[in-house]
Amino acid sequence: MPLTVGTAGHIDHGKTWLVRALTGKDTDRLPEEQKRGISIDLGYAPLELPDGRRLSLIDVPGHERFVRNMVAGATGIDLFLLVIDANEGARPQTHEHLAILRLLGVERGVVAVTKADAVDEETLALAVEEARELVPGAPVVAVSAKTGAGLDELRASLAAVSEFVAQSHKPSEAARLYVDRVFTLRGIGTVATGTLWSGTLAEGDVLRAEPAGMVVRVRSVQVHDRPVEVAEAGQRVAVALPGIERTQLRRGDALVAQSHYPLSYRLDVALEELEPIPDRVVVHHGTSHTPARVVRSGNYAQLRLAEPVVAARGDRVVLRTHTTVGGGRVLDPAPPRALDPARLEVLERGDPVAIVRALVRGPVTAAELERRGILSPAELAQGLAPLRCAGDWYFADDWLVELRERVRAQLAKTPGVAPAQLLRNAPWTNAVVPLLGLERRDGKLYLPGTAPSLAGREDDAARVVRAVDEAGVAKVDDRELATLLEQHGRIVRVGDGLAVSRELYDRGLDAVRSASPITLAAVRDALGVSRRVTQLLLERYDADGITRRVGDERVLRRAGRDGRA
Repeated sequence: MPLTVGTAGHIDHGKTWLVRALTGKDTDRLPEEQKRGISIDLGYAPLELPDGRRLSLIDVPGHERFVRNMVAGATGIDLFLLVIDANEGARPQTHEHLAILRLLGVERGVVAVTKADAVDEETLALAVEEARELVPGAPVVAVSAKTGAGLDELRASLAAVSEFVAQSHKPSEAARLYVDRVFTLRGIGTVATGTLWSGTLAEGDVLRAEPAGMVVRVRSVQVHDRPVEVAEAGQRVAVALPGIERTQLRRGDALVAQSHYPLSYRLDVALEELEPIPDRVVVHHGTSHTPARVVRSGNYAQLRLAEPVVAARGDRVVLRTHTTVGGGRVLDPAPPRALDPARLEVLERGDPVAIVRALVRGPVTAAELERRGILSPAELAQGLAPLRCAGDWYFADDWLVELRERVRAQLAKTPGVAPAQLLRNAPWTNAVVPLLGLERRDGKLYLPGTAPSLAGREDDAARVVRAVDEAGVAKVDDRELATLLEQHGRIVRVGDGLAVSRELYDRGLDAVRSASPITLAAVRDALGVSRRVTQLLLERYDADGITRRVGDERVLRRAGRDGRA
């Protein structure tokens, strides 16, 4: 599995020199970086491991002025390479970078004690021991980028840690890439780079660029300057995006699968505090940073963002002012406005059933459950969710109870309503109807045992039906009888007290579905009836949710395209 390793450590402790010694690539690409001899922005290189695997490596700046860039590079990495100067030991940015890594949930990595050739053996041994105390459990390797000493051992340690991380990695299915660089190449156009957090990317994929909501198409994909058919989660990826200008994207934007990851303007998080967190902070998420107001209750907070982000449950955020003050784990990327600590306690405990009950307030798809980090397809298959499944949709029990009560109340007043009309053409209409415990006849829904009765009115009913069938359309003055006949599927009422035969109604449906465009004249000619009857039929199709009027024409709604009346 592809993984990304990120450097961390104080300025001048040798991160970029070590990266050059490991990879053969100088990641200081900017003229100002080369002139000043310090890293200012993020640098990237491929790192070959002894076992033949390849890691993507991100080199971050160590100066305190560029911590914002460091956080942008650290989000999305899988393991760290913490660099400590053997002579100086841990310094302020060593501690801050290490704290940021912990806040981001990056728990595994290797510590490199650099410049081993510049100190005596006693100093080096002391530096290695201090590094072990600073990062318990992480391999510590003394190295020299100048002489090459310890580099093979460092590669071996990175290989061992990366193998462990890969075994516990749980990639998501939906593509999500946070942009950290945008540039233009002659003959190619706009190129965006970033670490692919989840999913895959391939030529021809259509993505959404957020927060602009812009649809983009992937022309080509590269991983460390090499074209690939498919880029996988954990890799450093460059995607060519034709048809957009470089200025339309920036660091902090997200490229995501179109049907996933709506924008979040609020985040409910479980806090981890390094020092007192004020009411106003800068929230770092992905490669973005945005001011936010903190509404807090104990160890929980709602972050109300000045600019929206693309987030999912389980993501990590870093909170900064002049320094790093804390962070948080996203418990709900789409919370209600009010902060509810009891609800957040349920979310943090991690019980799948309790989480679903707290987060799922309406119909959701399996993809939505996975996107929000609630349940994976495998967990759904195990039946861990207190949800009713129908087709591609999942329904919370409490929501179903409320829907049943609302629908039953409506059918008690008006028996015999089409599902599309009753449920307002919701995308989950067909899936939920079998779960409502209703009777369905002739495309209409009824309460159980409330079939309309024509007892005692058989002669009147036969006379009306005969008149309508013979003429195709007829006046029916008895509204009660007309309603009963329609509920039995014998006639179809239209405006002005008229009714049409089922045969004419169905022929009209065929005419509407085959007409292009759908105009009154086209349907009238197909049916061979008057303009007035055609008009009434079209208005009935509108009311049934089959068509929608747009100017002088009509378009088919989903119910009409699917062949449902």
